[in-house]
Formats: sequence, C-alpha cells, structure tokens
Amino acid sequence: MIAGVIAVVLLLAIAAYACGGGTDYGAGFWDLTAGGAERGKRPRWLIDHAMEPVWEVNNVWLIFVLVIMWTGFPVLFQRVFTTMWLPLALAAVGIVLRGAGFALRRPVRRLAGRRLYGAVFAVSSLLTPFFLGAAAGGVASGRVTATTTASTDAWANPTSLLFGLLAVAATATLGAVFLAADARRFAAPDLDRHFRRRAFGALAAVAVLAVVTLFVTHGDAHHVWHGLTHGVGLFFVIVAALATLATVWLLTRPSGAWSRVAAVGVVASSILAWGMAQRPYLVPTSLTVAEGAGAPTTLRWLGLVTLVAVVLVVPAVVFLYWLDTHGELEGLTDADLRRGGDEA
Repeated sequence: MIAGVIAVVLLLAIAAYACGGGTDYGAGFWDLTAGGAERGKRPRWLIDHAMEPVWEVNNVWLIFVLVIMWTGFPVLFQRVFTTMWLPLALAAVGIVLRGAGFALRRPVRRLAGRRLYGAVFAVSSLLTPFFLGAAAGGVASGRVTATTTASTDAWANPTSLLFGLLAVAATATLGAVFLAADARRFAAPDLDRHFRRRAFGALAAVAVLAVVTLFVTHGDAHHVWHGLTHGVGLFFVIVAALATLATVWLLTRPSGAWSRVAAVGVVASSILAWGMAQRPYLVPTSLTVAEGAGAPTTLRWLGLVTLVAVVLVVPAVVFLYWLDTHGELEGLTDADLRRGGDEA
C-alpha cells in the first residue's frame, strides 16, 4: 500500500517538473528559433524578463524526483541510471550549461560573449528535454531490465525517440503559451501574436507526435499501449485531448485567460496517462512497484518527509508562481536604482 502511494507521489513530482521546468525549456526553445540579433531582440527580451524570477526554483521538482527514486525505489534508480547513463548524463550537462548560459549572457558586455552564452542556453534547452524524454521512453518500452547493458538501443529506439520529440514539443507549447500571457502582462501585443502563433504550431506538433507514438507503442511497448487505450490511462488521454482543444480555443480569445492552466493540463495529463498505463509496473513488464520498492520503514519515513515537503514547500512555490504571473516580481531597472540613489 505505502509503495503504491509513494509511486503516485513520484509520478506527480515528474508531472510537476515537466510542467514547471518544461516551461523554462520551452522558453529556451523559442530563444533558439527567435532569429538573428535584431529580429530576435524583443522575443529574447521577453524571455529574459519572464524567466528571471522563477527559473531556478523549477529544479526543486527534479531534486524531489531523484530523492524519491533513490530512496523509495532503489532498484529502479539503479537500473535506470545504469542503463540510461549516457542520455541522463547529457541531460545533466545540459541542465548545468543551460543555467550557466542564462545567468551569464546578460551581464556580458561584448556581443560575441552574449551570443555564445545565449547559444549555450538555447541549445541546452532543446537537448535536455529530448534526452530526458528518451530515457523515459526506454523505461516505457521495458528496455530497463536487470540484464540490459548501457547500449544505444536502450534509448535510441522508436519509443524513446518519439518520447524525446514529444518532450521537446510539449515544452515548446508550454513556453509559447506562458510567453504569450507574459506579453499581455507587459502590454506587448506584437509579442502576444508572435507567441500565440508558435503555440498553435507546437500544439499541432504535440497532437501529431502523440498519435504517431500511440501507433508505435502498439508494437514496441505493447503494455503501455494497452494501458493508454484502456481504463485510467485512457481517461487521462481523453483529458489531455480535451485540454489541447481547450488551449487552442483559449488562445483564440482576445484575453487568452486560463490558456496557461489548459496548457499545463495537456502536459500533466499526458504524464499521468503514461504512469497509469504502466501499472502495476515501474518498468513494463519486468519490475513491479512492490518489487522495486525499498524497505517498509524507509517508505514510511519517506512518506512523512514528503508530507512535510507538501505542507511547507508546495505553498511557497505556488505563491512564488502567483507573484510572478501577476507581475509582482519585476526586477529593478537602471532608472529605479538612480531614483533610489537620488532619494538617499
């Protein structure tokens, strides 16, 4: 019983990281495709201002995922990080380079330096979700077993590649929808239209890739395919489809209100559909939740720590998101600093 509860918590933490961190990766994707220095100046300006207050906090969810995997499901942790060490290592390098690129590109005064750090940030924002998605695809297709070696086939297979592409398309959708909302907050109608168009394109890519993935999993990950077309997994697939339609409709409205909520619903429902489709397995069809779980005492303490984290951390993070989306965390400008010095 406790193992099942911790498994649900792990799935929810993955969904939280996919939505929170995915929005930042999506912003980096649009930074990469914004164009040259002059053409991409305004989109990159918006990306910087939108991401600055919260971009680091989203790694809280990733740490939460790793702690639960390591402590609650050590067998799963060992198999995943043994078999998938290369894509996970590339994703980890991408996370580090992405953070460094974003933090350093603005203070650098020379144009060449800004371009270099900007390119590091943007490319890492594309590659990191792809490799994380590819690793998830290897798990979903049952390739992470006790006898599997760290080979290219473990993550460079049809299901893994499609999961990786889906991850990139989903993050691009989140990034475009959130940036369109931020453009309205900053009273920039040109950027609102700019990112709405890109959100429509990203949603179309998500829909196409989701259909293709469903067909591919029929032969390459049959247990997951069956779970996605039956029971609770099918329910969340339907929710994701409805959330996609709702996002499209909301993006056509002048205000675009609630489009961010709908976009988050698309990604979160897709993650939950994948998790429910794997039941009762952590790795279909070789490792069940019960077989991969740690000692009962460990799980009980992990459950207690999780409860404390939910009570203390989650409200604080949600409040931070609220402050950011309502424009309460705007950074000081040079004019603000000069005015403050004059008043002193």
